[in-house]
Amino acid sequence: MAKRGGFPGGMGGGMNMQKMMMQAQKMQLEMSKAQEEIKEMTFEASAGGGMVKAVAKGTMTIESLTIDPAAVDPDDAEMLQDMVLAAVNEALRGVSEMSAMRMNSVTGGMNIPGML
Repeated sequence: MAKRGGFPGGMGGGMNMQKMMMQAQKMQLEMSKAQEEIKEMTFEASAGGGMVKAVAKGTMTIESLTIDPAAVDPDDAEMLQDMVLAAVNEALRGVSEMSAMRMNSVTGGMNIPGML
């Protein structure tokens, strides 16, 4: 007579599988909660000594961009462009790092393909 399930020791393997499934479901719930928290995260960055400020959300979108009128020089638009890019890129980098740290707290640093 053939063994069912292919687990050594009969039913013990089935119990381990059930425990693994419960742990996976718990992690999935925690990850869903973390993803909702990440959506609400914000990160503010500035450039040019605070003359340009950008706020990014966890959805990797810019929520706001503030430019001090003193930063607007019609003869040097390139400098303003550089400050805007620097502030926006830093805000996006910051929110990305915060998101990664939050997800790592759920996954324990495991890289789960398709989950992050």
